[in-house]
Amino acid sequence: MLLIGQYDSPFVRRVAVTLNLYDVPYENAPLSTFGDAEAIASYNPLRRVPVLVMDDGVALTDSMVILEALDRLVGPAAATLDRPWPERREMLRLAALTAGVADKGVSLLYERAFRDTALDMWVARCRSQVGDTLAVLERERAARTTPWLFGDSLSHADVILATVYRFITEALEGAFDMAAYAALTAHADACERLPAFASVYRPYTLTRPGEG
Repeated sequence: MLLIGQYDSPFVRRVAVTLNLYDVPYENAPLSTFGDAEAIASYNPLRRVPVLVMDDGVALTDSMVILEALDRLVGPAAATLDRPWPERREMLRLAALTAGVADKGVSLLYERAFRDTALDMWVARCRSQVGDTLAVLERERAARTTPWLFGDSLSHADVILATVYRFITEALEGAFDMAAYAALTAHADACERLPAFASVYRPYTLTRPGEG
């Protein structure tokens, strides 16, 4: 398998962590959505990552779709990050909220990086969306006394919670008071100590259009 995208993307990294935890062999092509857009387009015309090229040549896009395929690939017994219904509904709810934080974080990042003058209304809206959702996720995590969100083993929601936390603190350093999110910080720290996370870490760097 070929995983396309850089590990400083929280979505690429969540897929890489999952591949590691499932012991699925793969290669990584660390292509940038701006610097390598046309190379990515040959796999995904949207020029977005992650892309996972399966062994049969099919290119899957969107991290949720990729994770669903990986769960099916390894089978129910080995898909330890998945959960049965109705717990799965709760897992997907938390994962979707966390993914939304990353999406709005990217919007803030691009607004700051690609505009000479940021659109104040849009920045304020995105900041509210990120901050309010982080507050919800903080309450959710703080209310759970188990090692992970759904007991003693990681779930897909645990993984993206950690990868998005890392993204927000690095790509938007200083934009949010992360000291206000003690439970999320402890959760992310616990994840980052695991080899499956540490082996696919890359400090965030922004590649602008025209840069390689």
